[in-house]
Amino acid sequence: MTRALASPLGWRGAAIIAGVAAAALALVPALAGDFTLHMLTTSCYYTILAASWNLLAGFTGQFSLAHQAFAAIGAYTSGLLIRYFAVPIWFGITSGVLVAALFGYALGRMVLSMRAIYLAIATWAFAETIHIVLAAAYPITRGELGLDVPPLFRNLDPLSYYYLFAALAFVSVLAMYAMVRSPLGQFMRAIKDDELRAESLGVDTTRVKIVVFTVSSAFAGLAGAFYAHYVVVLSPQLADFNEMAKLIIMVVLGGLGSVAGPLIGATPVQVLITWLQKYGEWDMVIFALAVIVLMRTHAGGINSLIQRLALASGRIGADRT
Repeated sequence: MTRALASPLGWRGAAIIAGVAAAALALVPALAGDFTLHMLTTSCYYTILAASWNLLAGFTGQFSLAHQAFAAIGAYTSGLLIRYFAVPIWFGITSGVLVAALFGYALGRMVLSMRAIYLAIATWAFAETIHIVLAAAYPITRGELGLDVPPLFRNLDPLSYYYLFAALAFVSVLAMYAMVRSPLGQFMRAIKDDELRAESLGVDTTRVKIVVFTVSSAFAGLAGAFYAHYVVVLSPQLADFNEMAKLIIMVVLGGLGSVAGPLIGATPVQVLITWLQKYGEWDMVIFALAVIVLMRTHAGGINSLIQRLALASGRIGADRT
């Protein structure tokens, strides 16, 4: 039963959910103001980051702490190319994705032979290095003063950006779902369940992990490159570890290792963090307590809780008939 609950939805179920999600995303602007649209746009950015990190940690079992760094790489690559070489925005964004993927491939080749805490420490060190470089290279990146980049649209109308980021998140998540449902996805889950057994069955585990790491980094770079032209001022804060902690909370609360987990967790967490900003650093304390309570009661996160409630209601309905 646990395996059934954790397995991906079929294509028919995914199509139904995708249709409902698309309709909901299209109807939101009719009910939301500008500030709410801004929060939802930012939530779409974090949804892509959370879903792509879940590919690596949730489905492949590789606990990286560098995901926010790849978003920063994508953002700064686009911003710096436009600032210093006056390239078109689309070229800057494409370059940001490619450079993030290249860094992901290079880092994966170096660290994915490590396991558990050693992999986490190595990727954390890489992320901190990127953070320090972005802050210290003031003549190039403008450091903490911020790097100005042009917006995607001529104005900062939140509705246009909301539709863009909603579509971007929708397509990205569908692409990741297709990846999970593919033969590569089966290899990913085999590595997570038992890497040594997967190797004994002929799976090239190192190659699979590097491919997933590279793809995951590319999606992070994609989100970061587009986000750069939404916030229009970049700071090293993009690569701060607090961003990584936020992603972990989103995925774990939603359901680590499930397709729906990041979708369930990203928006509520981002909305609550925005609302809790008036309490300063206490927002992370509150979320840490929420994660502890949820993990003690439902280790699979909100997604597992919803599935169990649905299963229980189905049993009650069957008993009544």
